[in-house]
Amino acid sequence: MMKAAEFISASLVLIVFVTAFAAGARRLLGVRTSVLRTLLTGLVGIAGLAVFSSVMQRPEQRGVLTGVQVGSALVVAMGFLAVSEVVVPSGSCRPAAWLRSVRSRLDRGRRYSHISSIIVRHGLRPYLRGRGPGGRGRSGDQMAYPLRLALEEAGTTFVKLGQMLSTRDDLLPPAFVTELSRLQSQVPPAPWTEVEAVLREAYGRPVAEVFAQFDPEPLAAASVAQVHLARLHCGEPVVVKVQRPGIRPVVERDLEVICRLARMLEERTRWAAALGVVELAEAFAASVHEELDFRTEARNLAVITRAWARRPQDPVVRLPSAYEELSGERVLVLERLPGRPIGAAYASLDDLGLDRADLAGSLLANMLQQIMVDGTFHADPHPGNILLLDDGGIGLVDFGSVGRVDARLQSGLRRFISAVHRGNAAALCDALLEVVDRPDDLDEHGLERSLGRFMAVHFAPGSLPDIQVFTALFRLVAAHGLKIPPEVATVFRALATLEGTLVRIRPGFNLVEQAQGMVRKQLAGGGPEAVRQAVGGELAGALAVLRRLPRRLDRVTGALEHGRLTVGVRMFADPQDRAYLRTLLYDVLLTLLGATTGVMGTVLLNVRRGPMVTPSISLTELLGYHLLLVSAVLVMRVLFSASRPRRP
Repeated sequence: MMKAAEFISASLVLIVFVTAFAAGARRLLGVRTSVLRTLLTGLVGIAGLAVFSSVMQRPEQRGVLTGVQVGSALVVAMGFLAVSEVVVPSGSCRPAAWLRSVRSRLDRGRRYSHISSIIVRHGLRPYLRGRGPGGRGRSGDQMAYPLRLALEEAGTTFVKLGQMLSTRDDLLPPAFVTELSRLQSQVPPAPWTEVEAVLREAYGRPVAEVFAQFDPEPLAAASVAQVHLARLHCGEPVVVKVQRPGIRPVVERDLEVICRLARMLEERTRWAAALGVVELAEAFAASVHEELDFRTEARNLAVITRAWARRPQDPVVRLPSAYEELSGERVLVLERLPGRPIGAAYASLDDLGLDRADLAGSLLANMLQQIMVDGTFHADPHPGNILLLDDGGIGLVDFGSVGRVDARLQSGLRRFISAVHRGNAAALCDALLEVVDRPDDLDEHGLERSLGRFMAVHFAPGSLPDIQVFTALFRLVAAHGLKIPPEVATVFRALATLEGTLVRIRPGFNLVEQAQGMVRKQLAGGGPEAVRQAVGGELAGALAVLRRLPRRLDRVTGALEHGRLTVGVRMFADPQDRAYLRTLLYDVLLTLLGATTGVMGTVLLNVRRGPMVTPSISLTELLGYHLLLVSAVLVMRVLFSASRPRRP
């Protein structure tokens, strides 16, 4: 019974000390930790106490240095907790999740090795050493071809990246744009057994219970998904878009590789920082992530459908409706529009008795309506996503990639087109600065002169501007250090993609000339009522400012006349500034207190006079030991606070 009581007593003491060390370390450092880390901190403190007890304890000092021993063990526990928080912050790694991620880490490492070997094999290492397009070594013309080969060899995600870059005339030299435009993604269809497994997992029941008929042969196969024809039990014909089995982890791995490579390039090379490759990579990753979730495409389609419902119905261009109850993250069921891709019907347009000019004009007008009126538009109108319907109409499909233009950008684009029409370089400069990111050191007069020369070349009387005018504008913008926002770049990319389709429908079709005329009609088509509403909205917003302006102007001029004009500035008006200052003062005060107590402890340890607590330890020495412990705790708190990232 005596041994059992001693065991229980020792266990209780151990639990008390573990809890005290863990709670004390957490409290002094000001952090919240998991149960496992808290338990480990307490056990480290107990281990430290055992070591210090054996090292410091002497027979004649028994019981005297207990405070120093406990304090030293607490400092050890704080040190363990601080180091563990800096190396692996709480919440950043869970043991179960970490074990599950080991395989993906190894897979990602192999992918890095594979990409590196592709880079070396195609002679692209100079780019990693700071050389960019047109730099020393190989010229841009010579480097563009191996870059295309490397992207094709790297796989589907990198091919999509190259296709996106081929539309950024404002960033890449012409040789790279031309070469990357040739990228094609040849993807074989997934086997029916794998597709059926995806459908069964999505619906939780056999395919035959959902669809009356389902064609196992895909109508089309792309890098992310493939499309099958099917029929519902109610008799409605539908198309079913199914995500390729196992594509998500592959694409997410490659996107992470691309983002990491972009950050590395921007840190090491000047050309990558100038191009903003990290921003490009992140925008590309966000776009691809949207394509991986078919619910996003369904929402995009619903938004565009509602926008079309607010304006007069287009009798030529149609949208499919989505069956939301049968759609999800990996499966999308849409109305089947009777027709075929327009890319396969170019030659038969005349046989069908269709007017090519009217067809191309209707398609362009609809796209401009989406951009300038709706604000949400189809961002990838290539021939495979445009259907020629059996009744002679046009159907738009695949809304996984859409562009969005807010009211400010719409206004800027309208002013831009209006300035081009009027031939006013100053107005064109003002409109351009509304839709691009303006640097602080911009030479506005130089930009205005360049825009004047640009208009004289491309929009002089008698000239016929074509789609290449966008390329020339991108070059001009880049030369002046302006950056085109992704939203505006998406507009021009969509128009450039559409231009290739329109020229195939109607050879000689001039997109820029036709767009100018259509936008002028849209601006003038609203009539006096539309103008009245627009002006009324602007005046209503400015009315409050106009009402206060005379009174404030009178006060300012009166103060200026009597020499009493002052400017009041509030220091640290921003809450983030106040929080930063408070944290800074807190760390400075803790540093001063830690340094002061450390110096005082050292001085007291060297004072030999004073009352003796034991035959060998004086009171001043005992106080000195404890002050050194306090100093160690304060300094450790400051170092830990400085090593942690500041949250805004």
